[in-house]
Amino acid sequence: CIIEWQKNIAARRKRRRAKERERKFCLMSSCPSDQPGRNDPCWCGSGKKYKKCHLSFDERLEELRLAGRQVPPHSLIKNTGDLAGIRASARINAGALDLVARHIAPGVTTGELDRLACTYITDHHAVPACLNYNGFPKGICISVNNEVCHGIPDDGRVLQEGDIVNVDCTTILGGYFADASRMFCIGRVSQQAQQLVDVTLECMRLGIEAIRPWGTVGDIGEAINRCAREHGYSVVTALGGHGVGKAVHEEPFVNHAAKGGTGMVLVPGMVLTV
Repeated sequence: CIIEWQKNIAARRKRRRAKERERKFCLMSSCPSDQPGRNDPCWCGSGKKYKKCHLSFDERLEELRLAGRQVPPHSLIKNTGDLAGIRASARINAGALDLVARHIAPGVTTGELDRLACTYITDHHAVPACLNYNGFPKGICISVNNEVCHGIPDDGRVLQEGDIVNVDCTTILGGYFADASRMFCIGRVSQQAQQLVDVTLECMRLGIEAIRPWGTVGDIGEAINRCAREHGYSVVTALGGHGVGKAVHEEPFVNHAAKGGTGMVLVPGMVLTV
């Protein structure tokens, strides 16, 4: 009986400490009244208990927030179901870009490439996200030579030998968005154009390599900007990467010339473009 009584006392103390810990966390984070309890289902939709899923994650975010860091809201964090949906959308998006790669050549118009990509996307029961987005009249973006991005495909724009062309494609499948672009060299291009393409690809690779859990968005930009400047280039700062997954553009904005250690903290479950 004494042993059982001691066990009950210990259990009550443990529960009291857990509630106090939860109360302090809620006070620090000004959490809403629907903040899950330790044994409630987690906010992420995993079906797991909060204490077994994102409780320690939220506590770490709160520590970072109190230290003055910019932390992501729960709305930017995808669960396993979300990630599966984004990957399914991305497979169709990549397929559309693969189709463009097989047909892009001198003499082809950007309008033709737009129709090829859009037909592929719709044939796979998905939607070209760019079409009518903020009035954009085509399904994909095609930018030629000195156009930075968001070029509008046109039947009057005929690709020529020596052009460098960026094709940017975004697909919606089941409410999930996937976004990617590829750079193409049309036939033989100048040494200057080839170097620009090669350095840009290396910048992107280094930017992706800089992504790590609990790092920052600024780490990406610093890696990209350092590589660009080492090769004598500058980086466009008016445009950049962004979050994606449940909308065509989500936070955070990915400044490709940012300072390392700055900007939003990157956490597991975030999806973004570089």
